[in-house]
Amino acid sequence: MSTILLQPEKLSFIRTMDKHLVSYNIEMTEITGGTFWKPYTKEQIDGTKEFPKVESLEELAQLMAVFPPANLYNNRLRELAKALGPVYIRVSGSWATTTYYDFDGHTNGTVPEGFKSILTKEQWIGVLDFVKYVGGKLMISVANCDGVHKEDGSWNPEQAKMLFDFSKEYGVPICAAEFMNEPNTAMLGGGPTNYTLEAFCRHQDEFYRFIRENYPEVLIIGPCACGDSFSENLHYGQMRFWSSKDLLEGCKETSDVFSYHMYHGISERGAAMGKHWDSKDAISEEYLAVPYEAATFYGKLRDEYCNNAPMWVTESADAGCGGNTWASTFMDIIRSADELGRFCTVTDGVIFHNTLMASDYAYLDRETHLPRPNYWLALLWNQLVGQDVYDTKESIREGVHMYTHSRKDGKDGFVYIIINNSKTTSTVVDVPTNATKYVLSATHIRSSELLLNGRPLTIENEYDLPNLEGEVQQAGELELPPETVTFLVI
Repeated sequence: MSTILLQPEKLSFIRTMDKHLVSYNIEMTEITGGTFWKPYTKEQIDGTKEFPKVESLEELAQLMAVFPPANLYNNRLRELAKALGPVYIRVSGSWATTTYYDFDGHTNGTVPEGFKSILTKEQWIGVLDFVKYVGGKLMISVANCDGVHKEDGSWNPEQAKMLFDFSKEYGVPICAAEFMNEPNTAMLGGGPTNYTLEAFCRHQDEFYRFIRENYPEVLIIGPCACGDSFSENLHYGQMRFWSSKDLLEGCKETSDVFSYHMYHGISERGAAMGKHWDSKDAISEEYLAVPYEAATFYGKLRDEYCNNAPMWVTESADAGCGGNTWASTFMDIIRSADELGRFCTVTDGVIFHNTLMASDYAYLDRETHLPRPNYWLALLWNQLVGQDVYDTKESIREGVHMYTHSRKDGKDGFVYIIINNSKTTSTVVDVPTNATKYVLSATHIRSSELLLNGRPLTIENEYDLPNLEGEVQQAGELELPPETVTFLVI
């Protein structure tokens, strides 16, 4: 059993984080309607039935389905998203790379040559109204496919200009932009035919200059890559793409913010491609270390190429290909809480959870919009945890992953985030003064129901959130059971 002695007087300040740290994605395919991952069955989520092995990319494609456009005016969706507080909302994904913006209806629904889908004015107004209602800030990536290239091979800004201008005129301007989603996987994500690294770098430079000349207030984010080999813990298979370093070396224009995508690997759906974790390892030290390894790896590239800019993880979840079977259960909040806490010890920035409501890793169920465990974690974090980060001087080890921030309410004191990732052993915390505790747990680790201090968290009526009051913890010893995440406010 591990014992922690809290010593608030010995904490040392590290940095102040962006207030939008906990943000999220809405995929472009949700806006226009399009393909995304089929949900797992209840038995697969519970872990009582194995997901069938997928042997090829052809079989992987069969695990996707066509979904209609999301209703961004749904009351429950809007109210629960608004409750998360200030966030960036990123509208992107591979689908955005091949989407044509038809704001005057001239296509009559026929997708133009060189594109794969259409975004209507009404659909984009839905996005802008949603962002405004929840008090968010809008981030996008633009199309970069055969349809937006001129005859001389240069990138055509006409479509992007339409999107930026319309959003600004509507009163919800685009605040941040990446050029292309995951450009180092362009051959999979809808990039131009026979795309080369040199061509991409030239086009991104053209985009950066276009933004700086026409929309200087917009933050330019990049390189937005995924799949770099930064850790043996990722268990990479045979996939090889351009690296982030390749992209940074080839581009002349620099980003205002350095971005990357952080997945622990590939879900059961794509396990045949490699880098898939078994559920028995999903709260192990090796697994939980991956986001920290990513942040330190990318931090060095950021320092070399982007003048110590902030770092944004513009997509993050447990696994690519829609999340693992346990992504929608309590098990994944241990990963999420540790990623947020440890990221803040490395850099200032923002982490965009993928996604708000699409697939198994989403905050909310796609059909019902009811919260999953990760939603409740994000809600508590945004209600309790302040922007100032402190060094606890406590080494990270099994049962003791501890991070400290200022209080969100602005009062003197601190919030300790304490993660006990042990499967069998409690952790004892010596609390020096009276405090308020918020202990997150579940009846079993793959439960879809989250408990706060032993009470189930559920929505009442259509969208009424329960009271998230903590419990008084007297000074003295506090025992934290295995497989728990605790916010301790002192």
